[in-house]
Formats: sequence, structure tokens, C-alpha cells
Amino acid sequence: MCRILGVESSNYYSFQKRNCDRYKPDPEKEEMLRWVKDIAKFSDNTYGARRMKRVLNALSFPVSRRKAQALMQEAGVWVRYKRKFKSTTNSDHKKPVYENELAQQFDVEKPNQAWVQDITYVWTNEGWLYLAVVIDLYSRKVVGWSMSSRMKAQLVCDALHMAIWQRQPKPGLIVHSDQGIQYASKAYRKLIKKNQFVGSMSRKGCCWDNAAVESFFGSLKQERVHWKSYQTRFDAQQDILNYISMWYNSHRLHSYLDYKSPNNFEAGNDSLGFDLKLVA
Repeated sequence: MCRILGVESSNYYSFQKRNCDRYKPDPEKEEMLRWVKDIAKFSDNTYGARRMKRVLNALSFPVSRRKAQALMQEAGVWVRYKRKFKSTTNSDHKKPVYENELAQQFDVEKPNQAWVQDITYVWTNEGWLYLAVVIDLYSRKVVGWSMSSRMKAQLVCDALHMAIWQRQPKPGLIVHSDQGIQYASKAYRKLIKKNQFVGSMSRKGCCWDNAAVESFFGSLKQERVHWKSYQTRFDAQQDILNYISMWYNSHRLHSYLDYKSPNNFEAGNDSLGFDLKLVA
């Protein structure tokens, strides 16, 4: 039997073949890597392995979460991480408060059965910008919002007015918030009574009673605000508006909604929260 450098020729050629196969181009893998990069860019680097897996599966690549994570690492894709933020709630007041009617019942069967609200803040070079939102628990969709340089009762009333105008809810809707002084104001309570809503408030100091809206603020801060340096309040307003209407409601895959966007979930659409043509 012929030997090459002291090695059996059959073993040598077998080794050569295995080595060539190892480095042989894999068209499917290369395509997946291109998609991973495009999806990361489209999502502004907010999708981790779970969401990346869902999108790749929808593209007919039957990968696991671990495989998606490996592809992300190979593609050099990074994900935005969370940072802590402070609460804006001032519940140290003697105004009347509502009972906790929601009682952490965050799963509802239809739209406009229960809304949750809260306020957060964003720093700009002009000073603080305050954001109030209203979220429908059914789809986790942001249905009302308002922004201002002042954290007054008008801020939360404007956000609720917007939600009412957009959704036209019926009497009996539960409207939940924390015990912040803005939600205990006379103007806010008058708005609740006028529309025959059921006011509800979290227990004092219990953030879990308003977990759904806290989760939204966490996503907003993690995925957008903490990575920006806003020169003006107007810049921040435009960016936050874009995040809510053009990304979060329309395209962001929500784990609670079986990885659909709020808009698609409400429409009963089983597809992903965005048009894959946009990614490409």
C-alpha cells in the first residue's frame, strides 16, 4: 500500500476530503447569517435570541434558540442591554385614591376592558421631558400618550383623552394607575367619572400592580432612550413618537402575544409584526 510521508495513502486522502468538506461553503448558513444581520439592523439591535429564532422560523429556517444565538455571535450581532431607572411616582399626598380593582388581573379577553397608565421621564439637554402613556391590557398596545416639560395633571389627562378619542370605549372600562398625585387630581377623577369608567390604583409602593406599563417603559428605555443623546425636548418627542407608533405598536414582537406585534394581535393576524420585505 502506498504511503505519503509515512501515512497510509487511503487515510491521507480521507483526511483531505474531510478537511475540504469542513471548509466547503454552506449556502443556507450564509443566507441565515445575512438574514440575522438584516433583522438586527431592522430591529435596531433590540432582538435577542428568542425573537431572532421566531423571525428565522418564519423565514423557513427551523433553528432553535441556541442555534439562533450561535448565528448572532458568528454574525457579530449585539443586543441592547437593560439599565435601571427611577420611579416618577409621588404618592405622598392626602388626595382620595381608588381601590385596586384590577388586582393584577392582566389577562383580559377583549380590547377596551382594562387600561393601565403611568408616567416616566427622559433627559434632554433642555431638561426633563415627561411621558404619560395608556396601554390596553388585551394587546399591550399603547393607545394614548402625552409628553410635556411639566409633570402636571394635564399630562395624564391628555394621554387619557387621546386613548378615549382613538378607542371610543364603553362605560365600565377599568382604568388603572399608581397612586401618583396626577392620577389623584380633581381633573383626572372628573374625566373618569364623565366617561363612566372604573378607576383603579395600585397599592402604595407595589410596582407589580402595574407591571404591564412598567414593562413597556423598560423596553422603551432599553431599546431606544438610553442609547440616545437628545439635544432638545422636541428631538426626544419625535423619537419617542416614532418608537411607539412605527415600531412598538406596529412591528415589535411581544412575548406575551406569542411574538406578534400589538397591531397584528388585535387584527387577528398570525404573521409576524412586520413585513419581511422591509427587513430585506
